[in-house]
Amino acid sequence: MASDLPIDDGLTLPASALRVQYSRASGPGGQHVNTTETRVQLFFALDAPGVLPHAVRRRLREAQGSRINKHGELVLACDAHRVRTRNLDLVRARLVELVRASLQAPAVRRPTRPSKGAKERRLAAKGRRSETKSMRRVPSEG
Repeated sequence: MASDLPIDDGLTLPASALRVQYSRASGPGGQHVNTTETRVQLFFALDAPGVLPHAVRRRLREAQGSRINKHGELVLACDAHRVRTRNLDLVRARLVELVRASLQAPAVRRPTRPSKGAKERRLAAKGRRSETKSMRRVPSEG
């Protein structure tokens, strides 16, 4: 059973919003892989009431859309290690990082204009390039 997952000082994901599922990991490992369920899948119910603010849930959905199943759960998996507890710790840490990243509102981009000097440098470079190309042309008869 999953336990509460602290994110920061004011936010903790309750165990009721988390679900853990174990399965057999793929890849090399011999008989050990064939008999033990070390792969960990962590399911986090994004729409659990009172867990995350709406803006944070929206940012998580935008960033992790492909990891959300049809039940509205964010699904994270880990089979990096041959030990179930290490995989569980890794997948829980990954969820903490994703939620922490979505807590920060993205900075609003303020549109800017090129400076007068930048415009002049661009036009001067275009002029030099044009001059270079015009010198390569075959002289016209006339």
